Amino acid sequence: MAAGALALVLHAHLPYVRTEIPGSLEEDWFFQALMECYLPLIQTLEVAASSSEQIPRATVGLSPTLLALLQDEELKQRFPTWLKVRIDLLKDVPSNQRNAARSLAKKINNQLIHWQECDGDVIGRFAALQSSGVLDLLTCAATHGYLPLLRENPEAVNGQLKTAVKEHHRLFGVNPLGIWLPECAYYEGLDKIMLSAGLRYAVLDGHGLLHANPRPRYGLYAPICSKNGVAFFGRDSEATLPVWSARDGYPGDPEYREFHRDVGWDLPIKKLKCLGLKEPRPLGLKLHKVTDLKIALDKKKIYEPELAAERIKKHAKHYLQGRRNQLDKLEAQMEIKPLLVAPFDAELFGHWWFEGPAFLAELFLQAKKENILFTRLRDVLSEAQALQLCDPCPSSWGKGGYHDYWLNESNAWIIPEWSKAANAMIQHCSRQNKGGKVNKMLLKQAARELLLSQSSDWSFIIRAGTTTDLAKARINLHLTRFWALIRVIDGEEKLTKRLLKEIETQDQIFPLIDINDWCKFN
Repeated sequence: MAAGALALVLHAHLPYVRTEIPGSLEEDWFFQALMECYLPLIQTLEVAASSSEQIPRATVGLSPTLLALLQDEELKQRFPTWLKVRIDLLKDVPSNQRNAARSLAKKINNQLIHWQECDGDVIGRFAALQSSGVLDLLTCAATHGYLPLLRENPEAVNGQLKTAVKEHHRLFGVNPLGIWLPECAYYEGLDKIMLSAGLRYAVLDGHGLLHANPRPRYGLYAPICSKNGVAFFGRDSEATLPVWSARDGYPGDPEYREFHRDVGWDLPIKKLKCLGLKEPRPLGLKLHKVTDLKIALDKKKIYEPELAAERIKKHAKHYLQGRRNQLDKLEAQMEIKPLLVAPFDAELFGHWWFEGPAFLAELFLQAKKENILFTRLRDVLSEAQALQLCDPCPSSWGKGGYHDYWLNESNAWIIPEWSKAANAMIQHCSRQNKGGKVNKMLLKQAARELLLSQSSDWSFIIRAGTTTDLAKARINLHLTRFWALIRVIDGEEKLTKRLLKEIETQDQIFPLIDINDWCKFN
């Protein structure tokens, strides 16, 4: 009989990077994640559910912006061609890379077949996994806004949450009960707004529970309930470190695939120009292995899929045995069954760590032998005894544990811009009549632009110093569109047909958006 359980929680998210330009960097972000992570993850769960003696169980958060990309018909039509281009590129590699190239081409072709068989209905496949009891699907804030930085205007937080709930219901036919808070970020009083949106539970970083008031009797190993009636689970670092850390965990194994060495850096400029690219950039095609974390990329050895497959089996067994040891020790000290919560970005599995989906498959395959029971957060709450009342501590899972990564000298300029725009939005939405039909339509689009400007991804990118120009351009684009719409509503400007068409074409998201969600709180 298993003592306690393990809850795997995967958060799948991309910012709204829809573009009308085939081959763009933003399109690559989405298609690479689709090819390397989302499709393999679904297949892993479907295969495990059909063949495992123990039904695989996991909790998966799907952000509304990712769902919008998955539903977009134009992107669905482009994806097969994008895959075929990469299959063709793998035919033209040096002889010493051909084994790795053939293996990768086979995987990509497999994704293409599965995509065509389901007609690109990834959302439907996720829904089926929830209906069969495999998944507990969570929502997220509408555009992954970093909620503690929006708290000056609680109506802005309300808009993020209620828009997300509407979108989840539109696509899945049921309201979500749980939410992945963006970056697991929490502040005092957020639970009250969560509850008003119908959201009853979320995951926090460990110190969000360990520093709760009062300190939970069972620490991280049982959920707590806030005084406003929302349950919170705490991330267990011992159960997550081996999986996400390249330095201290499995992804850094010498036989696993190297993330940073990409065929896109090796192809001649002439070949790249044939693909419509002006300069080298990652194409999602990697044929080298880690070899050694300390050596230069040009010294990496060729990837050997067979050797990596053997490591996956060993690492899955090692991980499960580690969790079994944890649970046995905890059971001896607790009066209830202990729970280990292991949350990750879903993109770790397949994108950052290529072998991640195969690792998950091995976990489900070996779980019974290692006496590990997987569970979903929803099931924990439905089976749990009374939860201890504790108010969580403000926290996040970002570097430093709080809000530093999204509020620092590089990106602090965004906060007053959000605040100014949110104030204008609240004032306009709180008016009794809200204007005529046209003004309400414009106000809905303004709400979309405000939400899109608030994505935490752009703040993160600016702090990380990667594609900072793109991130700043995205924020400024949506805020510029927001203020243009507000000026039209106020009668200060006329909206040109060109601008209206551009906005409606590029930012076609959240069809059920409700401007009443930004009405001023009493």
